[in-house]
Amino acid sequence: MSQFLQPTILLLREGTDTSQGRAQIISNINAIQAVGEVIRTTLGPRGMDKMIQGNKTTISNDGATILQLLDIVHPAAKVLVDIAKAQDDEVGDGTTSVTLLAAELLKEAKPFVEEGMHPQIIIQGFRQALEIALNKLEGFCVNITEQSPEQKRQTLLNCSMTALNSKLLANTKQFFSELVVEAVEKLDPNLLDKELIGIKMVTGGSVTDSFLVDGVAFKKTFAYAGFEQQPKRFDNPKICLLNLELELKSEKENAEIRIENPDDYQSIVDAEWQLIYEKLQNIVDAGAQIVLSKLPIGDLATQFFADRNIFCAGRVPQEDLVRVAKATGGQVQTTVNGLNPATFGTCGLFEEKQVGAERYNLFTGCPQSKTATIVLRGGAEQFISEAERSLNDAIMIVRRCYKANKIVAGGGAIEMEISRFLRHYARTISGKTQYIINAFAKSLEVIPRTIAENAGLDSIDVMNKLRMKHAQGGDEGKWFGVDINGPTGICDTYETFVWEPALVKRNALCSATEAACAILSIDETVKNPRSDQDTKMKRQPGRPPQMGRR
Repeated sequence: MSQFLQPTILLLREGTDTSQGRAQIISNINAIQAVGEVIRTTLGPRGMDKMIQGNKTTISNDGATILQLLDIVHPAAKVLVDIAKAQDDEVGDGTTSVTLLAAELLKEAKPFVEEGMHPQIIIQGFRQALEIALNKLEGFCVNITEQSPEQKRQTLLNCSMTALNSKLLANTKQFFSELVVEAVEKLDPNLLDKELIGIKMVTGGSVTDSFLVDGVAFKKTFAYAGFEQQPKRFDNPKICLLNLELELKSEKENAEIRIENPDDYQSIVDAEWQLIYEKLQNIVDAGAQIVLSKLPIGDLATQFFADRNIFCAGRVPQEDLVRVAKATGGQVQTTVNGLNPATFGTCGLFEEKQVGAERYNLFTGCPQSKTATIVLRGGAEQFISEAERSLNDAIMIVRRCYKANKIVAGGGAIEMEISRFLRHYARTISGKTQYIINAFAKSLEVIPRTIAENAGLDSIDVMNKLRMKHAQGGDEGKWFGVDINGPTGICDTYETFVWEPALVKRNALCSATEAACAILSIDETVKNPRSDQDTKMKRQPGRPPQMGRR
C-alpha cells in the first residue's frame, strides 16, 4: 500500500497555469492564424488599409506597423510581430508577405500535428525545403551589375515603383520613385546610410507639391526677439556648427555666494556678461555667417548676431545637425576658444523658405553633399504619416537593390516557380518528408492567391492559369504572376517591370520558416500567476492597488 501513499510533489507556485502536448502546439498555431487573417487583406497593390485607434488614429497597410500597433498579448503570436519588425529593419518591405507565409506554413503543418506526426519531423522537412528553395531562388536572380548606369537607374526606379504599388502613394508612384532614387544616389555609395535621407512632413498642399532638397532642410527652430532682423539668404556662407549653449546661465537652486561688499556682486554679474560676450565675439572674429547649435541660443546672442548680419538657430535636432555637417563639410565644435575657420562648412545657397504654414531653413548646392531631404506635402496628418512610411519602404528597397544587385520578378511569380520545383522534388523522395516538402510548396501559393483575392479576381481561376504556365517549364512561363489590371488575371511580371530585390524574398522565406519551426518546437507553456498579475497592473497605471474585499 505504501506506493499509493506517495506525497504529491509541487514544483511550481500554486495557481501556475501549464499547457502542454499536442493541444498546446495546435493552440499556438490557431493564434498565429488569427493574426495572419487580420493582415491578409492588406497584401498586394489592391490591398485594403487598416485603421488603428489608440492615443492617435493610424491608417496603414504596412504589416509591421499594424502588428506593432495591435498590442498582441498572446506569447506565440508575438513571434509574428518580431519577424515582421526584423523584415522591416533588414529589408524595409515584404512585412505582410513574411507574416502570411509563416501563418500559412503553420496552417499546412496543423493536420500533420493532429494526426500524431512528431513536430521535429515537420521542422526537419521545412528546413530541407527552405534550403532547396533558397538554392532555386539564387538560380532565378537577374544580376544587374553588368547594366549601363541608365539601365541600372531604370531598374532602381522599377523596384521603387513595385514597392509603392501596394501603398497609399500608388497613384503617384512614378513621381515619388524619381524622388527616392535621386535621394539614394546622393548618398555615399559605400555606406548608403539611410539616416542621411531626411523626410520632413508639412501639412497642406497637394501630395505632388513634395520636393527633394539637394542638401539639408529643417523646420525653423524656436527663436528669440531679434531673429527677424537677421538676413535669411546667403551665397557661399561659412557655417559654424556648435554643441554649445550661447545664453546666460541661471545659478543653481542651491548655489550660495557670500559677499561683504555690494561691488563684489556687480563684479560677478559683469564676469558673466563678459564670458558670453567673449564667446560671441570669437564666433564673429572667426568669420562665421551662419551659426547652428544643438543647444539653446538666447535672446542676447540672437540680437548680437542680428546686429552683425549673422544668421543663427538654436535647438537644432541632433540628426539635422549631423546631416548639415555631412553635407557642408563642417565639424561640430564644443568650444569657441581658438575657433578655426577650417572647421566651418559651406554650401552654395542658404535661404529660409515658406513651405505651407511652416518656415524651413534650406542648405542647397553643398560641395560635399552626401545627404538629401524629401519635403513631403499632403492633406490630413494621417495621410502624410502613411506616405512617410511608404517612402521609407521604397528607400530601403532601392538601397538594398543598389547593394545586392540582384532582382527577381514580383506578383507571386517567384513563389509559383519555387512551389512547382518543390512539388517535382517531393516526388523523387520517399518517407514522411515528402508530405512536408509538398506542404511547404503549397504554402508558397498563399502570396499570389491573396494578391488575386484582394484585387477582386477569381483566385481559383488565376491559380489554375498560373500553375499551367509554370508547369510548361523553361523560360517561357517562369516569370508569370498575378496581373491585377489585365483581362486574363496573369502576365509576365518581368516584362511589365514588377521587380523586387532578391534579398526581400530570401529574407522573407528564411524568417517565415524559422518562425514556423520555433512555434512547432514549443510543446509547453507555463504561465506564472505573479507575472500575469504584474502585466495587468502595468496596463492600468492609474488604478490604485486593491487591498482586499470587505
